[in-house]
Amino acid sequence: MLLPESGVHVWLYAPPTDMRKSFDGLSALVRQKLSEDPTSGELFVFINRKRTQMKVLYFDQGGYCLWSKRLEAGRFHFDARSGEKRVLSWTELKLIIEGIDLASVRRFKRYRHGSGKAVAV
Repeated sequence: MLLPESGVHVWLYAPPTDMRKSFDGLSALVRQKLSEDPTSGELFVFINRKRTQMKVLYFDQGGYCLWSKRLEAGRFHFDARSGEKRVLSWTELKLIIEGIDLASVRRFKRYRHGSGKAVAV
């Protein structure tokens, strides 16, 4: 499993993606459709039409990395109506990978360092 740095952006590309795409095809999608730099170190998440496969593209010091998962049962759940791209937190990505629907997640207040008060995260 990949371990991103704290505070790294995670971009979900909502339209269905052809899972035959690899490093070059996915990095081209990032540039053309998301208007982002694929070498930025951010994570870019792609899911197929059936929502049974996911690929995560990112760039580290040595080059591109590609993490892939194929579900043997079930589907990945996320709101595809939220536009072409959506920023996720690392926690939200983990929830999607674990099969938890983000719409049904209930969040409770937590202290956030620096703000001095409790906020719903």
